[in-house]
Amino acid sequence: MTRVEMGIPTVRPGYPDLDGRPDTPFLVDRFGRVARDLRVSITEKCSLRCTYCMPEEGLPEIPRHELLTVDEIIRLVCLAVRELGVREVRFTGGEPLMRRDLEQIIAGCHAQVPHVPLAMTTNGVGLDRRVHALAAAGLHRVNVSLDTVDPIRFAQLTRRDRLESVLAGIRAARGAGLAPVKVNAVLMRPTLSGAPDLLRWCLDEGCELRFIEEMPLDADHEWARDNMVTAAELLDVLGARFDLTAVGRSDPSAPAEKWLVDGGPGTVGIIATVTRKFCDTCDRTRLTADGMLRSCLFSDQEFDVRRALRSGADDEELATIWRGAMWNKWAGHGIDTVGFVPPERTMGAIGG
Repeated sequence: MTRVEMGIPTVRPGYPDLDGRPDTPFLVDRFGRVARDLRVSITEKCSLRCTYCMPEEGLPEIPRHELLTVDEIIRLVCLAVRELGVREVRFTGGEPLMRRDLEQIIAGCHAQVPHVPLAMTTNGVGLDRRVHALAAAGLHRVNVSLDTVDPIRFAQLTRRDRLESVLAGIRAARGAGLAPVKVNAVLMRPTLSGAPDLLRWCLDEGCELRFIEEMPLDADHEWARDNMVTAAELLDVLGARFDLTAVGRSDPSAPAEKWLVDGGPGTVGIIATVTRKFCDTCDRTRLTADGMLRSCLFSDQEFDVRRALRSGADDEELATIWRGAMWNKWAGHGIDTVGFVPPERTMGAIGG
């Protein structure tokens, strides 16, 4: 199967354009942003089939020899931290728990850059069985995807009856000291009425809930701007049950706006990627499971760092490719523009 058949963009040949780039080691772009947050996808496989992310049959399998190895991931993470100014690293998928060597990846990165927070975004299925080993390896935090606490809605949305496993994973993460445990919920029309129940559950469990506007990254290409649930709609629904006080963003580059719930201390966040975009403060750089550098979720521009790495490139050459990839980052996703075209890769293939 070719990359095109798998829905993967054609990779740009050679080095990225570095024309006009200032002499700095950091991951700057043409608009003055600096990438300090690295998202590393380590697999395309997932134990769920969320409708806004994956097709029912799952994503096409990436051949094993095309996946980055444990040693390659560790090398690239260390390079990003030591040479490029990355300050936070988050492992994603697919579902990162689908890799049996996840503990090795975490332990290797932690040993090399122990001062850098290592986080993971997971659906929580099976997390309770591995969380203590992951914490011992050096994992600091987890974000767990959970869109509803209604078992029927959960099964419909994920095409799997695994809600109890997810809830057990969240509780196990808290028990293992991976605080704060954040819960990510994608705003969907079928689960909107249950949003207050999800918030109540998170408050009772001591988790930080963040709702995310649905983005046009679904495998079935059914996303439509007119059908999506907006942050404003959600606030109306939550406001009917809770007293919400806006507190904004604690960090200008943080994607979530926060509200105190019933006077605090509990909060709820909303990541309004579509209606209140924050592209002008984005500080992320992305590495796909098959070793492609991406500067943006919505850009099909990719640079093949795996090929360079396996061809014997030294760290300076890899760093140059990475700096160039980010220098060519575009201004924003343009979802509200007439000519917007969703990326060829879906969320599951890019990494959250």
